[in-house]
Amino acid sequence: MSTIPADLRYSKSDEWVRVEGDEVVIGITDYAQEQLGDIVYLELPQVGATFAPGESFGVIESVKASSDLYAPVGGEVTAVNSALEHDQQPINSDPYGAGWLVRMRPSGEEEELMDAAAYAAYLEGRSH
Repeated sequence: MSTIPADLRYSKSDEWVRVEGDEVVIGITDYAQEQLGDIVYLELPQVGATFAPGESFGVIESVKASSDLYAPVGGEVTAVNSALEHDQQPINSDPYGAGWLVRMRPSGEEEELMDAAAYAAYLEGRSH
């Protein structure tokens, strides 16, 4: 069973959002990294890039598949986890910690995000 921390919000495209002050941290969920398998490549945006909710902000590739990363909130990128450019393993081992992808200053626009219980139910529905 995938880990779903209660303090985060989740998108239907399997990104998580953690509010930290006036910024948000975004990554992919434990479920997403399990589905992808071993991550082998990651393409992240430049600091200063802006995205609308639901817009692709990068690409993640595994031995099994390549997937776009979608912004669960609109805003400006304030930091990227550049450590992941050379070592993507933390995305698999610690998707909610060291495997974070980007920080953004949100514009106030966001997709419909789910709490942990709603995301768990959403995943349950997808597995049947």
